[in-house]
Amino acid sequence: MNSEITDQLKEKYEAIGQGLETHLEGLLHSKPITYWDYIHTDALLGLQIQRTTLPDEMVFIGYHQINELIFKMILWEIKQVAECEKLSTVFFEEKIMRISRYFDMLTTSFNIMREGMDVEQYNKFRHTLTPASGFQSAQYRLIEFASTELINLIDIRFRASIDRNTPFEHAFEHLYWQAAGKDYKTGEKSILLKNFENRYKEEFITFMKVYNTKNLWSRFKELPKEDQKDKDLVKAMRHFDYTVNIKWVMAHYNAAKHYILGKDGDGEATGGSDWQKYMLPKYQKRIFFPELWSEKELEEWGTDI
Repeated sequence: MNSEITDQLKEKYEAIGQGLETHLEGLLHSKPITYWDYIHTDALLGLQIQRTTLPDEMVFIGYHQINELIFKMILWEIKQVAECEKLSTVFFEEKIMRISRYFDMLTTSFNIMREGMDVEQYNKFRHTLTPASGFQSAQYRLIEFASTELINLIDIRFRASIDRNTPFEHAFEHLYWQAAGKDYKTGEKSILLKNFENRYKEEFITFMKVYNTKNLWSRFKELPKEDQKDKDLVKAMRHFDYTVNIKWVMAHYNAAKHYILGKDGDGEATGGSDWQKYMLPKYQKRIFFPELWSEKELEEWGTDI
């Protein structure tokens, strides 16, 4: 055995109060790794459990599970930027473009679901999902919290009355997606929103506090002024912003419209949300990095699709 490697292994285990010999002996009894053990293929493929006998429900389940895995990878990349001690424009741009490529893939992948499910089947099995909804993707909310200042996620009607001194619990009640889960006349929360908050509100509030000072925009503003003008980095951030808040959202909207507003659809989202106003960018003006866009671009946000 290479003595240099042996010395490094000894140093590694001594640092945690362990002996190298014990770990080497353990290797005598360990099984060689296989692809299926490493990826946990059997466990992964056992997670697609249908609620109906309609075959195209499998497409719907598998597609959304893939989305959640991609969201996890996106959060993994954002976390590296958030926690980087010596942030450079090169590192920042690299991570932003990785995230954008994930969303580019998610955007184009909607055709898999749009063209991959029979409309009649969808409008049968979707009723067994009520009151669940893709609205309840917690990871997507975390991506939003980790990407921008909280004020940019507040319902546009309330932004003037909320600032950094506003309690997080109050800001949470005025996030843009709250409107989709409330009766606009009474303000009463739907079961969709109640279930979502019961499961995730505490986690969301904690995450909001943590990323309040280390979201992507906050980290960008920590860079030297000259670095904030780096053309490649600014281009990457604009691409990310536009991809997430217009292209991906509109691909999602168009897929939903295909099924929900089609000739066999009833116009209602499975969770009962006001999905059209909630999803269309021109209504909520969801923009992660507004300072990187011109006044004209901000004014016309979402109207070019």
